[in-house]
Amino acid sequence: MVHQPSSQPRLSPSSDTEDMAEMSKLLAPRLAYFAGVARTEHVTRAAQEMNVPQSTLSRSMARLEQDLGVDLFARHGRTVSLTPAGRTFLTSVERALAEVERAAEEVRADADPTTGKVAFGFLHTMGAETVPGLLHAFRADHPRVRFSLVQNYGEAMLERLRAGELDLCLTSPVPDAPDLVARRLDEQKLRLVVPGDHLLAGRRRIRLAEAADETFVTLEPGYGLRRITDDLCKEAGFKPRIAFEGEEAETLRGLVAAGLGVALLPPPAVPRPGVVELTVTAPRAAREIGVAWLEGHPDTPPVAAFKKFLLSRRGSLLP
Repeated sequence: MVHQPSSQPRLSPSSDTEDMAEMSKLLAPRLAYFAGVARTEHVTRAAQEMNVPQSTLSRSMARLEQDLGVDLFARHGRTVSLTPAGRTFLTSVERALAEVERAAEEVRADADPTTGKVAFGFLHTMGAETVPGLLHAFRADHPRVRFSLVQNYGEAMLERLRAGELDLCLTSPVPDAPDLVARRLDEQKLRLVVPGDHLLAGRRRIRLAEAADETFVTLEPGYGLRRITDDLCKEAGFKPRIAFEGEEAETLRGLVAAGLGVALLPPPAVPRPGVVELTVTAPRAAREIGVAWLEGHPDTPPVAAFKKFLLSRRGSLLP
């Protein structure tokens, strides 16, 4: 027996999606037309109020009822009244239209050049001094611009950037990815932090190779500073022996103060008692700080203004 293929075409998932998208595109204006006719109970008057041809409005209502498979209106000459199904439908339509209008007002407000919003991400280590100082300086000329601030490690911020949840982020290392634009802004030296009673505490400078036998405390894998630490130790000729992994630099500094290891860290916002911070002379211990944004993503006026401000701070970003 030879199997005969069905003459009925089968829709692929992609074509189903396309059909749904096309239906949604057509349905949206019909909902506004429906609400207008329901409000006036008169097709001609509704057409005049919405500035559309009466024939267009009549066809839209007929097609909407056809798509839904129910009668929304009872016709009485030139006037109409809602059927029970129409009243039920109107409640949801008005709620949906109000939500769309609320969302439109929100995005218009976020894009306002004077009072708009910037979603800005930055590293935890930049939250104590650097970012507050930047925002203070920026708001001198843009006092009403609002900010949504996110502190996180570099890779997590880049994920949120790609997801459209952030407009800009300060991160390290400066990313190199085809879907992102990144600009180097500044450089921050790293220090070897040791307990105050450590044998090295009397030193001011150190070659990192001299710490090869020390126990390290570091950030968790995935953090930019952890990658830099691993790379610097490798360049110095050893793999660090790690006792503790954390999520914040100041927590690591506390672990060092407690005598639980040494760490490569950027300078603290406020000097911490119980630790000594040594300048690393070799290899060169520093991390680049940069700003990143999504390639091809259009900027609202407040985002464009803040981006321009950040780029103007190249070489003087850090306090």
